[in-house]
Amino acid sequence: MPTTEANGRVQLVFSLFDADGNGVLEADDFELMGTRVVEAVPEAGDSAKTRLLDAFRRYWETLVRELDTDGDGRVSPEEFTAIVLDPQRFDATVDEFADALATIGDPDGDGFVERAHFTALMTAIGFRRANINALFDAFEPVGGDRVPVTTWADGIRDYYRPEKAGIPGDHLTADAAR
Repeated sequence: MPTTEANGRVQLVFSLFDADGNGVLEADDFELMGTRVVEAVPEAGDSAKTRLLDAFRRYWETLVRELDTDGDGRVSPEEFTAIVLDPQRFDATVDEFADALATIGDPDGDGFVERAHFTALMTAIGFRRANINALFDAFEPVGGDRVPVTTWADGIRDYYRPEKAGIPGDHLTADAAR
């Protein structure tokens, strides 16, 4: 049974992935979002950028294949809620997305994401600055105001788990009325 927090997280993700704001998810939304996100860290390597763009595309392909119940090539908010009801269908896609997003935030390859890169990426996705800072702080940054790539990737995975509550990712939905 999804927690109230998980439902809030999914609603927020839907609103952000709806990059053109038309109320449904479409392939163009993921291209637009992917382009915005890779442009947020221009110093990232081409392979990291390509990997993230591919992850956005596969995320869309998985959503439309698994959730587009009426076959219109779009995913409605109602169809999207199935992601919290049956996350096992999305584990591999979420894993790929989590690793690609966290990795692009580490352009120097030292295994850590600096706050500036984290903020740039999360802002490009559409999260609010106060929520981004609260999340980064919840990851308990280490010396130099940075978090391990693996910590962020695991945080993304947790964000999509319906049984999870009280996780760092819940900072993204705090007062996130849009």
